Amino acid sequence: MKTKIQELLWPVTCPFCGKINQNGVCLSCTKKVEALLIRGPRCLKCGKPVRYKEQEYCYDCTHIWHHYDRGISLWVHREPVSMSIYRFKYHNQRFYAGFYASKIVQEHGVLIRKWNPQVIVPVPLYPKRRRKRGYNQAEILAVEIGRILGITVAKKMVERVQNTRPQKMLDNRKRKQNLERAFVVRTASLKLKSVLVIDDIYTTGATIDAVARVLKDVGVQKVYFLTISIGQGY
Repeated sequence: MKTKIQELLWPVTCPFCGKINQNGVCLSCTKKVEALLIRGPRCLKCGKPVRYKEQEYCYDCTHIWHHYDRGISLWVHREPVSMSIYRFKYHNQRFYAGFYASKIVQEHGVLIRKWNPQVIVPVPLYPKRRRKRGYNQAEILAVEIGRILGITVAKKMVERVQNTRPQKMLDNRKRKQNLERAFVVRTASLKLKSVLVIDDIYTTGATIDAVARVLKDVGVQKVYFLTISIGQGY
């Protein structure tokens, strides 16, 4: 419980508009983000919204082969969700992770348990980038989800060994090339049947795929992913 002084110094703010709101998400933002929730129809592979119920896969997933087995995201990556994630990622708004995790479990907890992951693996940052930022937003989110669901978070299972260029600066072909040797698995002796990979945003799937590939190379049978939001792909 916060003391009165703590409440004055660090008041509760809406994770979307940033305005002080003791209830967390303000009413105006609640309406906006509810409209961005992905509830179907969705791609059976990446979880991206599709136009028709009869459509099994999105355009990307009918043209690209993915290493991961399936994934899901909470929101479409549009305002105000996109700005909220930006502040979470680059402006030290770490406390947003608790809200994101609670909402993710509320919406997708049943599916996550159906996947039955033995561990949760956050997409790692390169050490230099992590030191500069001060934290890994994917790891913070993974810890919150793991705490709620009672699933172990394997923070050091996958390591980023190359300081790759930011993915948002690259086209789809260069995104894959950029990540070809970016990750390694440090606990290769573990034989896991199911792993859940956590990241903040899914755009083309290149990062998730790169992590899934190295996990499957060491014997993981099923790799699922979960992100806060998903973009429009290629």
